[in-house]
Amino acid sequence: MKTRSFLFLFMLLSLVSFAQTKTHSDDAAIKKSLTGFINSIKEKKIGQGVDYIYPKFFTVIPKEQMAQILAMTYNNPFLKIDMSNLKFGTIENPEKIGSEYFAIAPYFFNLKCNVGSMNDDMKKKIGTAFIQKYGKNNVKYLAAENAYLINAQMRACAISQDRKTWKFVILEKEYKPQLVKVLPKKILDKI
Repeated sequence: MKTRSFLFLFMLLSLVSFAQTKTHSDDAAIKKSLTGFINSIKEKKIGQGVDYIYPKFFTVIPKEQMAQILAMTYNNPFLKIDMSNLKFGTIENPEKIGSEYFAIAPYFFNLKCNVGSMNDDMKKKIGTAFIQKYGKNNVKYLAAENAYLINAQMRACAISQDRKTWKFVILEKEYKPQLVKVLPKKILDKI
């Protein structure tokens, strides 16, 4: 009887340990890929960054157009953007839907957007757009530096077929109608 109890306890602990190891390896793989995406954009390696995007997303916005949008945003001479302090929230356990795994990954970073080359009207419009997107409490104008400092709170859906290589779709409510064509309903319900 004592041997059976010991064996049962050993098996239970093994299962729990395996589950935690798998969760930690999923977290690590998702963080590594999402960090690669953010660093590619930060270093203005737009083509490399686009490679981290979930391929089905390109049925909504063609890959070349996505690369152009990112290039216009992050290589814009009138709006110099610097990203820093990337941090992650609690990443959901991957859930298998069909033949793919999906996990919501919250992440946070600081954006410093230099608007010094813009006129006052454009600076105000950009500031209003930032407040609308990130919230009033997350946007601060630094007059001495002609820059907006933004605490960006984002969420991405990480998608993988093998739980090793992860691709991403940024989750934002305003893009939900386009994401209907890309993500399963169960994931869309979380946006």
